Amino acid sequence: MKGEISVLIADDNVEFAKLLKEYMNQYEDIEVLELAKDGLQAIEMIISKKPDVVVLDIIMPNLDGLGVLERLSTMQLEYRPIFIMLSAIGQDVFVQRAVNLGAEYYIIKPFDVEVLVTRIRQLYREKTTSVFSNKPIIKNSELLSSNVDKNYDLEVEVTNLMHEVGIPPHMAGYQYLREAVIQTVKNSKVFTSVTKNLYPAVAEKYNTTPQKVERAIRNAIESAWARGNPDTVDALFGYTINYSKGKPTNSECIAMMADKIRITMGLRP
Repeated sequence: MKGEISVLIADDNVEFAKLLKEYMNQYEDIEVLELAKDGLQAIEMIISKKPDVVVLDIIMPNLDGLGVLERLSTMQLEYRPIFIMLSAIGQDVFVQRAVNLGAEYYIIKPFDVEVLVTRIRQLYREKTTSVFSNKPIIKNSELLSSNVDKNYDLEVEVTNLMHEVGIPPHMAGYQYLREAVIQTVKNSKVFTSVTKNLYPAVAEKYNTTPQKVERAIRNAIESAWARGNPDTVDALFGYTINYSKGKPTNSECIAMMADKIRITMGLRP
């Protein structure tokens, strides 16, 4: 059924919001009702349009995303939409604040739109199933700790680590390296042959070639090493890399980042 899930997008980047709307409206079960360019406009549209899901940017003029959640929490609304927060900021304090104010999900820019669409469907179905089955709706803390959102936690950790290392997010290699680390953390077997398994898997997701993936990751690492902070690199990777002796190979970088994520998240190798 067309438009089963109604969505409001609130983001001050108008071009980005339009592209996101155009992409999401390709799906039969999703309909983007409106675009809001600031927090105040978002509140007006939430009240008037009653969307099922609100995709809400953290950083906006007049009233930011957290401000929208704070203000709505003081209102007696007939219903409450599902809130998915967007931000280029991945610090725990912002994530926790958004969750405490009622956000169901938090996704870091840049992101895969397919992942966003999947989360919208999961959260919507979870909410409607709970309502119609007379079961209590899952609390935010329970939702974020469920198996469904373990991928979300992993994505946040990898994104934060890449920002610390200094991988430029505008480069194609950023997305490829991020995906390579995520896949390696999820399944260490894929790393047994980087050229035969890992690069082709990343290339397939982004509709490119393994050779382009390898080159783009190499360029991203070189860029980070040229402008990065040696102290930060030493703190992240320890004695395994001597900054003065040159950059790590693609495989070394992926392996060490994956190991650090596993340790941080308490995952088994």
